[in-house]
Amino acid sequence: MEKVVYNRIKAALAEGGISNKALAEGIGVREEAVSSWCVQKKQPSWENLYAIADFLEVDVRSLLVPNEKSPSKNFKF
Repeated sequence: MEKVVYNRIKAALAEGGISNKALAEGIGVREEAVSSWCVQKKQPSWENLYAIADFLEVDVRSLLVPNEKSPSKNFKF
């Protein structure tokens, strides 16, 4: 059975209609950094992860911990 990897940052941006550029500008990183997180080439630092959660107005745990519900239900837009 193939392991499915779910990218919560990418999903949150898509669901909220937020671009990589808007997130990058909102948390003070380069757009390329956000892109690399969204394609799972790299992972954000803890500092950036908390900044992402703050920008998206979500609990940081919703970006980290899988649950039975769709992760998108935790996002407030």
